[in-house]
Amino acid sequence: MAMGRPREFDVDSALDLALHVFWRKGYEGASMADLTEAMGITKPSLYAAFGNKEELFRKALDRYVDGPGAYFRTGLEKTTARGVVEHILYESVNAVTDPNNPGCLAVQGALCCGEAAETIKQELTSRRNKGELDLRARFDRAVAEGDLPADADAGDLARYISAILQGMAVQAAGGAPREQLRKLADMAMRSWPPV
Repeated sequence: MAMGRPREFDVDSALDLALHVFWRKGYEGASMADLTEAMGITKPSLYAAFGNKEELFRKALDRYVDGPGAYFRTGLEKTTARGVVEHILYESVNAVTDPNNPGCLAVQGALCCGEAAETIKQELTSRRNKGELDLRARFDRAVAEGDLPADADAGDLARYISAILQGMAVQAAGGAPREQLRKLADMAMRSWPPV
């Protein structure tokens, strides 16, 4: 049985490069030529290592969640609900205004998707919804532990924080500076329910 040639590129590095192409150009704007050129590989190598463009995008999105977007998961582990929100909001501001990373992939990717990329749009929506559900579960726990008032609505709070995060990402994509977005995070923190 003949064996294929071994890969001559680092899969992790290639995936990081693909992530940045999708980040800058969006899913539909990133052509296969853009991806293969940035990754320094051929189309057959891309298909062999990552599958099609959609599968590559999903893998790049996972990479984003585990890398630049990991602040969200870290925030959920904070000891208080206020600490969760503070961490997530301010780290989001830092992430979406980082000059080395062009904003929030989960929000920007959805804004740039037309009908041809409906499955990608659905994937991004699903991931944003999962983040909101994770926040709700964390806030439900905070209510049960007495860290939030007994009458606090965990679902409403989760939707509120999600809307602030998405709004900041959209504003950052439009060029809003870090200082302006920090003021939005400050306002959200001032409206956070006292214990």
